[in-house]
Amino acid sequence: MAVQPWGASDPGEPDRRPAGGWQPQPVPQPGFHAGMRAGYADRDRTIDVLKAAFAEGRLSAEEYEQRHEQASVAQTYGQLAGLVSDLPSGPMPAPMAFAAPPVPATFLPPPPPPVRSTNGLAVTSLVFGLTGLSLPAVVVGHVAKAQLSRHDRAGDWVSTLGLLFGYAGCALWTLLLLVVLQVPV
Repeated sequence: MAVQPWGASDPGEPDRRPAGGWQPQPVPQPGFHAGMRAGYADRDRTIDVLKAAFAEGRLSAEEYEQRHEQASVAQTYGQLAGLVSDLPSGPMPAPMAFAAPPVPATFLPPPPPPVRSTNGLAVTSLVFGLTGLSLPAVVVGHVAKAQLSRHDRAGDWVSTLGLLFGYAGCALWTLLLLVVLQVPV
């Protein structure tokens, strides 16, 4: 199936294009600065729209060449917008007057990790271990470790420290008891 350029789609149908070639028609839009000077990137974007329209059969080769030449020498946004105003892509986006463009998500810093609460039994185990209550520190420390493995909470290092102090205290109390029992009175 052959693609027909814009205009006469049927060989018997008359051509609706204006005589003398195509003339750009700028479309005023709110917030659009038609007189603002265009840069190389703006001209390239407009030419890309024209290329897509030509590839889709919306422009003939002559229209594409004419608009391409006009886009290459266009000085303002209004001139560029007029070149693509009758195409489905529409006029290229105008720069925002007072607002900065949004920052792409790829350049934003990652969100902070959620704050996890510390397991209360882990803290209790550490307090028992530091105060000399060694056996309760060991028992509560193991219960805290079991809870930490089931739930996503902070405090693993706290319960480990509580267990260390608890086991050290138990060893110290055991040595003290053995020494006291071995001494004859």
